Amino acid sequence: MYWWLWLVLGLIFVGLEVLTPGGFYVLFFGIGALVVGSLAGFGWGGPIWLQVLLFSAISLLSLLCFRPHLVRATRSKERPDPIDTLEGETALLVDDLPPDAVGRAELRGTTWTVRNGDQRPLVRGQRCRVSRVDGLTLWIRGE
Repeated sequence: MYWWLWLVLGLIFVGLEVLTPGGFYVLFFGIGALVVGSLAGFGWGGPIWLQVLLFSAISLLSLLCFRPHLVRATRSKERPDPIDTLEGETALLVDDLPPDAVGRAELRGTTWTVRNGDQRPLVRGQRCRVSRVDGLTLWIRGE
């Protein structure tokens, strides 16, 4: 007799997941309610206390088993960290910089720690190209 309530509750949970920018939490409770509603509809649900227990178990187990994979699959296409976009930018040296030495350069109005990745020394005021980003240190080469 309660099978249709479980189905309505499951559809509400799935609808909430679609309408909210959550992290795939409510979806699995909707799936649990839909499964219990289907079982109860076929007469395999048992008494209400067993249906509530099944709902809880199915929801939590599916949340723990499938959510990490779903989150990883949907977030893998996101853009990389904005700091990675500094590669290829032009920086202006603040210090003289021998090969493989650490110094300072200005880029986008901020002074950055830079490392000379070139085989030749770089001089103050020279324009350099960022070749890679290592944490907060920019590796540069002369233009």
